Amino acid sequence: MDNGQGFVQRNYFLLRRLHSLTGVIPIGAFMLIHLTTNSSILWGALNGRAHAETAIGRGVETFQDEVSFINGMPLLLLIEILVLWLPIAFHAVFGVAFALTASNNVAQYGYWGNKRYILQRLSGYLGFAFILYHVATLRWGWEWLTPAGTAWSHYFATSTLAAALKGDGGQWTVPGIIVSIGYFIGVSALVFHFANGLLTASITWGIAVSQEARQRWGYMCTALGAVVMLLAWSALAGFVFLVDHDEALQIERRMVELKYGREFLEEIEQEHLNRPEMEASAIRRAAEAPYPGPAPVIHE
Repeated sequence: MDNGQGFVQRNYFLLRRLHSLTGVIPIGAFMLIHLTTNSSILWGALNGRAHAETAIGRGVETFQDEVSFINGMPLLLLIEILVLWLPIAFHAVFGVAFALTASNNVAQYGYWGNKRYILQRLSGYLGFAFILYHVATLRWGWEWLTPAGTAWSHYFATSTLAAALKGDGGQWTVPGIIVSIGYFIGVSALVFHFANGLLTASITWGIAVSQEARQRWGYMCTALGAVVMLLAWSALAGFVFLVDHDEALQIERRMVELKYGREFLEEIEQEHLNRPEMEASAIRRAAEAPYPGPAPVIHE
């Protein structure tokens, strides 16, 4: 007999623990890897295997190399579904269920714990909306939602991402400004949700029981959140402020040609000739310019 209780109420403690666990592993772990990879657009300047003349050029080589390695993994779609999409779906569905069935007393008490709970819910909603946009535009190919109809391609990861954030040819447009601001809000919300969720998870799992333990763990979560936020902001800043679209395209072309051959390069360029971010003029400029340094090292 369930005494009129719904599924969530009957299994609250189990679902709560699974909800917090999926937020840390694998979703949180994936976010750390994803942001570290994207921020390579900046820290890749120190990569001794990259030989472009400019620092940001070496960052482009490093980032493109990492993206090429990830997209070359076997059974990538299956891995994404099992390790990422199912946990995200579970975390989102039950996160909303918990939010709708829970109550808070911010107005009555106003202490920081309750305010933090409200921020956790708000950042979760914003973060989920951002994930949907991010995946829809850069994974599902909904280019009509991006500035100038930019479609991301992992073969031209840097140049198409810069165009998806800013506009045609990586040049600033009004829609691009809106998208870039949205990215800033979205990634910031996700990082806060992750760092604050770590503190909540320690309470849910009974790891930090005393007030002193929660305070110490809170300091650690804050420090980790600051580091991850720096990764997120540096990645975004690298693509929207530092990347030169034509230089990135030139490096990407050479890396594709080295790994797959000239014929394959021409085939995928032909597929993008009518797309704004890979217009024929940009491709010609990249083809005619000399490569900035020795050939990059590419994962096989």
